[in-house]
Amino acid sequence: MPVSLSIVIPAYNEAQRLPATLRAIAVHFSRQQPGTVEVLIVDDGSSDGTASLLTPEFTGASPILWRMLKNPGNRGKGYSVRHGMIEAAGDRMLFTDADLSAPMSELARLETALDAGADIAIGSRSRTELLQARQSWLREQAGRMFNRMVRWGLGLPFADTQCGFKLFNRPAALSIFPQQRIEGWGFDPELLFLARRYGLRVEEVPVVWAHAAGAKIRMVRDSLRMFGDLVTIRRHAWRGRYALPPPRKQQARAS
Repeated sequence: MPVSLSIVIPAYNEAQRLPATLRAIAVHFSRQQPGTVEVLIVDDGSSDGTASLLTPEFTGASPILWRMLKNPGNRGKGYSVRHGMIEAAGDRMLFTDADLSAPMSELARLETALDAGADIAIGSRSRTELLQARQSWLREQAGRMFNRMVRWGLGLPFADTQCGFKLFNRPAALSIFPQQRIEGWGFDPELLFLARRYGLRVEEVPVVWAHAAGAKIRMVRDSLRMFGDLVTIRRHAWRGRYALPPPRKQQARAS
């Protein structure tokens, strides 16, 4: 049975938060045809038991194909997402955060965008009426400042590049992820920069979203690195580090 959807979840020391997410995904797809949905958890060098969460008792009762991938040590969220996406077998590929801040019911909004012709649909926290629990004022202000820099530095028009809920069709994923270079938190703008460079259609879709405690990002250090990543993306482009992808029709045949 062909895999229609792959869900990639980057995870670093998520033994506490991830079980609830996996249960929610299992419930959402409980009536799915067996073998058509796969979930790839990418363990980013965890030390808390994250890598042992997929027990036979859990996976055996679900029609989902569950896979645990392991990074070579702690490499970062960007590396984890790329690892999972390159290994994924689905016709469509979603990456979502381990806390499932955007519930799986919001996947339908992204799928509608792809059904209408988009190559990539990105969740957005741009509509405040859909925010069930907001980040702190400081985090929101830092996010707005980063978004201004993304617009100015990379020419991207999106209101929210950082929402961890993005859906790709397979040809788009095969174009972008092998070219991704940023391994830390600043990888999202790189993906969207590459999508625009390759002429892919990206739709920004407002989604229900709730901030969850326990985020791994460190405000000062990681924010500075993310700003530096924007410079790195431009430098990679100037130096020709982003190769042009093969024709998309050829990609579709290869997949």
